[in-house]
Amino acid sequence: MTAAVTAFAPASIGNVAVGFDVLGQAIAGVGDRCTARLTSAKGVTIKAVQGLPCAVPVTAEKNTAGAAAISLLEAADADFGAELIIHKGIPLGSGMGGSAASAVAAVVAVNALLDEPLSQECLLAYALAGEALASGAVPHADNVAPSLLGGLTLVQGWSDQHVVSLPVPSGLRSVLVHPALVLPTSAAREGLHATVPMSEAVEQLGALAGFVAGCYRDDPALIRRSLIDVIVEPQRAHMVPGFRDVQKAALDAGALGCSLSGSGPSMFAWTADADRDHVAAAMQAAFAAHGLASDCWLSPLDAPGAHVER
Repeated sequence: MTAAVTAFAPASIGNVAVGFDVLGQAIAGVGDRCTARLTSAKGVTIKAVQGLPCAVPVTAEKNTAGAAAISLLEAADADFGAELIIHKGIPLGSGMGGSAASAVAAVVAVNALLDEPLSQECLLAYALAGEALASGAVPHADNVAPSLLGGLTLVQGWSDQHVVSLPVPSGLRSVLVHPALVLPTSAAREGLHATVPMSEAVEQLGALAGFVAGCYRDDPALIRRSLIDVIVEPQRAHMVPGFRDVQKAALDAGALGCSLSGSGPSMFAWTADADRDHVAAAMQAAFAAHGLASDCWLSPLDAPGAHVER
């Protein structure tokens, strides 16, 4: 039996503009790590939280990584426990799926300690048990699924969630820009309207269907028409200084679409690979014009999901 394992889980873009709480995409180059060390005593403890400064609970039951690990070990009826070291590479409150990545990294690491590890797909429920601490009520898999499985994912269902991996169009890249702001997901969700006008629901459903069709048909023009959000984006845009200017800068630079990553403040764009640097520079310049420094990542649409590093 392995004594210690380190796993990496990537950041992710929740919603991908057009699919609120159902679409997600993994992002290469940034993520969280978790080292799980086998202990003779049952239960989970968190030894340390390292990396980027962030005020996350160190009590396992109150930490997304800890809760996810507890859920897996209890389901497996393991006769051992785990000590976790979490390394945060994703800024807190960034809209980049940090809480999900920590939960995913933890279950992937702890799973590798089991005599009979589960498949990656089977780990979804345990990672969601951790994500529930961040999202509250029924957790949404729009960040957990892509962080765990990689690529572009579609989540079906509510309490019983099923994940579909979507094909990614060729020749496109994601640009993800994180301004120096913190926007807790809970605060961003609190202001959302409880009801949606029928006309907006119909328009958004058509856009989501068009987006999925565009991915299967490898049709950038259809994706460009579909990569919109007429329901949630208008309610959250005011929470990110310069949102409309950043969005316009990306579109003017050639992006197919641009919106919030998750609940923000990070913003993403899909663009032709040839335009990626131009789009990234335009978005960062627009944030800078509003006095905000930013970090940027360029990622393939089929970025790999979580994996064991050692």
